[in-house]
Amino acid sequence: MATLQDIGVSALINLFGAFLFLIAFAVLRIQPINDRVYFPKWYLTGERNSPRRSDRTLVGKFVNLNYKTYFTFLNWMPQAMKMSESEIIRHAGLDSAIFLRIYTLGLKIFAPVMVLALVVLVPVNVSSGTLFFLKKELVVSNIDKLSISNVQPKSSKFFFHIAVEYIFTFWACFMLYREYNNVAIMRLQYLASQRRRPEQFTVVVRNVPDMPGHSVPDTVDQFFKTNHPEHYLCHQAVYNANTYAKLVKQRAKLQRWFDYYVLKHQRNPHKQPTCRTGFLGLWGKRVDSIEYYKQQIKEFDHNMSLERQKVLKDSKLMLPVAFVSFDSRWGAAVCAQTQQSKNPTLWLTSSAPEPRDIYWQNLAIPFISLTIRKLVIGVSVFALVFFYMIPIAFVQSLANLEGLDRVAPFLRPVTRLDFIKSFLQGFLPGLALKIFLWILPTVLLIMSKIEGYIALSTLERRAAAKYYYFMLVNVFLGSIIAGTAFEQLHSFLHQSPSQIPRTIGVSIPMKATFFITYIMVDGWAGIAGEILRLKPLVIFHLKNMFIVKTEEDRVRAMDPGFVDFKETIPSLQLYFLLGIVYTAVTPILLPFILIFFAFAYLVYRHQVRFHTQSPVVSNSPLNFGFS
Repeated sequence: MATLQDIGVSALINLFGAFLFLIAFAVLRIQPINDRVYFPKWYLTGERNSPRRSDRTLVGKFVNLNYKTYFTFLNWMPQAMKMSESEIIRHAGLDSAIFLRIYTLGLKIFAPVMVLALVVLVPVNVSSGTLFFLKKELVVSNIDKLSISNVQPKSSKFFFHIAVEYIFTFWACFMLYREYNNVAIMRLQYLASQRRRPEQFTVVVRNVPDMPGHSVPDTVDQFFKTNHPEHYLCHQAVYNANTYAKLVKQRAKLQRWFDYYVLKHQRNPHKQPTCRTGFLGLWGKRVDSIEYYKQQIKEFDHNMSLERQKVLKDSKLMLPVAFVSFDSRWGAAVCAQTQQSKNPTLWLTSSAPEPRDIYWQNLAIPFISLTIRKLVIGVSVFALVFFYMIPIAFVQSLANLEGLDRVAPFLRPVTRLDFIKSFLQGFLPGLALKIFLWILPTVLLIMSKIEGYIALSTLERRAAAKYYYFMLVNVFLGSIIAGTAFEQLHSFLHQSPSQIPRTIGVSIPMKATFFITYIMVDGWAGIAGEILRLKPLVIFHLKNMFIVKTEEDRVRAMDPGFVDFKETIPSLQLYFLLGIVYTAVTPILLPFILIFFAFAYLVYRHQVRFHTQSPVVSNSPLNFGFS
C-alpha cells in the first residue's frame, strides 16, 4: 500500500514530467519550423503568416535565434485566458465552450466542499485510532488515518461525515441545476443566431420497402405525399457510388501532382518538369509532367462522367435509403419521432445528420442486421470489460506489495528497497493503467461503427458511453475490489468468512491512495503531455517531407483536428465520480482532483484557441456537452 513517502515520490515524478512537457512545448512552439503545428487555426483564418518568410537566414528558417523568447515559456497561460466565452463560441463553436464549462463546473462543485471536508473531516478521522488496533489484521499506512476507516464503528463522529455528505449533495445538485439552466440558454441563443441549415428540415429514411414495378424514388415520393401531404417538400435517393468515389479520390491525387508541377515550372520557367510513367516514377518513359497529368485528368473526367451516368441509370445501385426534406422544422421533427408503418422494421426515420457528419457505410444496413449487430457488440463489450479485469488485477498487485510480501516472502529483498518500492507503488500502477486504457477508445469506436450508427457524432457518443462503462467497472470498481483483495490477501486467508465484509468495508476508503497516483499520472503529467501535441507534430513533419507538394497539401497536413471527446469526456466523468465517492470517505483525494480540473481547464482553453476545432455535429450543438 502506498504511503505518504510513495505519494510524495509519485508527485515529484509527475510534476517533473509535467514540467518537462511544458518546457518542451515552450521550446518547440517558438521554432519557425513548427509554427504551423502550434498555430494551425490562425493560418486557416489568415491571421498569421509563416515566420520563415521574414527570416532570410538559413538557420533562422528552422530555429528561433531570439534567445529572449526562451525565457517566456509560461506566456501561453495568459494568452489562453484572453478570450471571453462569447469569443470562444464564435471562434471554436458552442461544443468547445460547453466542454470548457465542464472543468469550471468541477472547480465550482469541489473547491468549497474540499475546504469544508479538510477542515471538518480530516481532524475527526485523525483523532480516532481504529486502524492502530487493526494493524495486525489489515495492511495500513499513515495516510489511511485521514480516511473514514480510522473512525471506530458506531461512533457518534459519523454524524460529521453524514452532515458533510448532505451539504455536498445539496451543493452539487444546486450547481448542476444552475449549469444546466445556463447551458440551455446558451443553446437557444446559439440556435437563434445561426442560419437555417438543410439538415434541420431533413429526415433520413432507411429500410424503404421494395415495391414491384416502382423505383425507390417513386416509392418514397408516393409514401410521403400520402402520409405527410402538408409539409413534404422533396427527397433525394442514395446510390451505391463506391466506384465513383474511388475515381474522385484518384482524380484529386492527379490534380495535386498537376498543381505541383505547374508551381515548379512557375518557379523555374526555363526548365520544363519531367517524370517517368512507371511505378512511383522510378522507371518507364520520361514525359512532360504537366502535359502528362493534364491528359490523365482529362481521361479521368471522362471516366467519371460515364460512371456517374451508370450509377444513375442502374436501379441495382440504388439503396433503400433516402433523405426527405420538409417545409418546416416541425414537420421534420414529427416525421423523425414517429413510427411510419405498421411494420416497425420498415420506413425507419431519424433526424438527418449534417452532411460532413454522415457515416455513409452504415446507411443501408437492414433492420434485422442492425439488431444482430447490437446484440453481438453488447456481448463483446461485456466480455471486453471483464477480460480487462486481468491486467487491472495485475496492476493492483503492483500497488499492494505488502500484502504480497506476507504471502510470498521471497519478494521481500526487492520490495524492501526504498526507491523501487516507492516507484512501484506510487508511480507504476497509474502509468500501467493509463497504458492499458490508451488503445481502448479506438477499439470501442470500431465496435460502435459495427453497431450501425449513421452519424460520426453518434459514433463518438456511443464509444464514449462504452468507455465510461468500462472505466466504471474496471478502473473504479475493479481497482477497488481487486486492490482490496490483493491488499488484504493475508487477512482473507486467516479469518472467518463472516469478517470479510468488514475487512472490505474498512479497506475500500483506503484505496484512495491508488486513485491519487492515477490522477497524478493521468491528470497532471497526462494533461501536460496533451499540450505538447507530439503526435500531430510528428505527423505534420512526416507529411511535409514525403507528401506535401502544394499549399493545399500543407493546409491538409496541418489539420488542427478535434478534441478526442470519446476519451476525454469519460475521463472527466470518472474524476467527478471519484470526487463524489471520496468526498466524505477520504477527503485528502479532493486537492489532487482540483489541481487536475484547474490545469486541464487551462490546457484545453489554450488548445481550443490555437489548435483544435469544434467537431461536426448532428442537429444539436450540444452532442458532446451534457447530453
